Parts: sequence; structure tokens; C-alpha cells
Amino acid sequence: MVLATLILACAFPQAADAAKLAGASNGNVDRQILTATVFDNAFKDTTAAAALPSTPEPKAKPEVASAALRSAAQPFEPVRPVARRPGETPRQRKMWYGLMVVAHAGAGFDAWTTRQAVSSGYGREADPFMKPFANSNAIYVATQASPAFMDYLGKRMMVSQNPWVRKLWWVPQTAGASLSFVAGAHNLSVAHY
Repeated sequence: MVLATLILACAFPQAADAAKLAGASNGNVDRQILTATVFDNAFKDTTAAAALPSTPEPKAKPEVASAALRSAAQPFEPVRPVARRPGETPRQRKMWYGLMVVAHAGAGFDAWTTRQAVSSGYGREADPFMKPFANSNAIYVATQASPAFMDYLGKRMMVSQNPWVRKLWWVPQTAGASLSFVAGAHNLSVAHY
């Protein structure tokens, strides 16, 4: 819409030129006015060009400039795609959730057996970080910190950029769950059930 308006506005003569053309009835006078207008505009352009300073000498050599023009005319080279973080597969996601459940269950089992062994008087908590929680129910919450960290580490390994790390994503969760079940079995043997 705007483009059409601009084209139509440029097609009509300007107001001063239109008044001169409208006042002239003779075709010869019309020709004189148009010629005067054209020469007047041409004279303005040449005087404006003469007032401008000269252009500086080019710094590039002509053969270098033509090489640059040739390279600019060539098509673009293909762009290397941005490396995205690999995603997880549905199978890996199911395995990760399964290992998460097993690891947290193992930590709960370890906490329960530790509590039983300490309360029976036959065992003691050897882990200095868990010792403050050994005689209270807070041990159930405190033992969940390690499996939560292993879950996070396993998830980060699953989507790692390194292929060998992606293949071993399940190791932290499996190792944490195994240690929890081994510690729980040891606590059961100490508690003398």
C-alpha cells in the first residue's frame, strides 16, 4: 500500500512545475519550461558534484580487488552444524528410573539395618558423616543424599559429549546401590537376628 502511494506520488509533477505547466497554454512555452527545468536540475547536480572533494586513492591493488569480487560471487560454503548435547533414549530413561528406585531402596535398607545394629548394641556407625544420625530417624533422610548425587551423575553421564562416558552412565547408580545392599547385609549379620 505504501509502495503504491510512493510510486503514484513520484509519477505526478511537483507543485511548482505543475503551476508552470498549467499556466502555459502554448506548446512552445511548455517545451521551454520543461527544458529550463531540466537544465536547472542538471546545473544543480554539476555544481554539487564540483563542490565535493576528490576521492582518495584505493589502498588495494586492482588484482586483489578482482580476487575479492570473484570470491564474493562464489556460493556460500556449507556451515558446520552446531554440536548439540546427545539425548537419552526411552530405554535409557527407563533403566535410569529403575536404577534410581533400586539405589534409593538400597540406601533405605542400609539405614534401617544400621539403626537396628546400633540400637541392639552389637554394632556402631563407622562412617563419620553418618555417625550423628545413627541414633535417630534422620538417618533415613541422610542416607538418601548419596543415591541422589549418583542419580544426578548418571544422568549427566548419559547425555555427555564423550562417547565412552555415555556408555558408562549406569556405573555410578549401580555401584551406589551395590554398596548400600552390601552394607545392609553386613549390618544384618552384626545385629544377630
